[in-house]
Amino acid sequence: MKIAVTGSIATDHLMHFPGRFNEQFLDGKLEKVSLSFLVDDLVLRRGGIAANICYGMGRLGLNPVLVGAVGKDFFDDYQGWLAGFGVDTDSVYVSDSAHTARFVCTTDEDLCQIASFYAGAMAEARDIDLAPIHERVGGLDLVLVGANDPTAMLRHSQQCRDLGIPFAADPSQQLARLDGEGARQLIEGAKFLMTNEYEKELLESKTGLTESEILDRVQVRVTTLGKDGVEIVGRGLERIHVPVAREIKAYDPTGVGDGFRAGFFAGLSWGLSARRAAEIGSMVATLVLETVGTQEYSIDPASFLRRLGESYGPACEAEVSSHLVAA
Repeated sequence: MKIAVTGSIATDHLMHFPGRFNEQFLDGKLEKVSLSFLVDDLVLRRGGIAANICYGMGRLGLNPVLVGAVGKDFFDDYQGWLAGFGVDTDSVYVSDSAHTARFVCTTDEDLCQIASFYAGAMAEARDIDLAPIHERVGGLDLVLVGANDPTAMLRHSQQCRDLGIPFAADPSQQLARLDGEGARQLIEGAKFLMTNEYEKELLESKTGLTESEILDRVQVRVTTLGKDGVEIVGRGLERIHVPVAREIKAYDPTGVGDGFRAGFFAGLSWGLSARRAAEIGSMVATLVLETVGTQEYSIDPASFLRRLGESYGPACEAEVSSHLVAA
């Protein structure tokens, strides 16, 4: 299964605040908020939604096609890092003037986050044409349209419809930038719609569509629920709920959703059911949660399968085993 992942490619600046954000906000004063948080840690990591997802897929043995816009600094070491895990970077668009995007995020003691995102070269992603990529790889089976320049997201979903390529609409953080009409255009005809619980409600509010009306426009809706796992609904599909995988110790939630998507679509590419794919995705998400940084975890097949079995039973472990070991 040939999967292209479109979206942001960025450098993450991750900080830790040794307190709680909610203790710093005053009721009735939020319109005047002016705060600076003294952090006690700073790490620089490779990140960006599309790159994170491709990294996870590569760790699982897939060869995803990374599609996004970067600066020339991407080739200092980031390109080689991803290529080393089997990620196809030949379709990455390189800006002549802008730097690769930056994500700046502070996490508090409750794992709440406040973040900013500088687009940089990502603003040029709207110039990327999927048709030559589709031709270069001999045909794409799925395109994940992830958070990116909003114009690029709309262009890519429309190109998927024009080219007849199944796609997953994954608005993520950019849902805040899309108006109702743009959000409707993005999801129309999607094979998969990926959101978290808050984004699900925000999408319904912005578009004015009910849950059932959105399901009339997409085939499968996947909603991550944080500590409550993930829910999958779709046309002709019984509602599926998958709990989170057992964790050892939570460190940093940044990139957990990207890890889930990497595992979920890897499972589907192996021909497994939506439930099994969600279980794999949840296990990868837990590995991300246990690691500081979005691309710092590794996947040891024996350990991964054992933990799958502990979380979801021996049948899951056995079914995934042949695919993961072969990969």
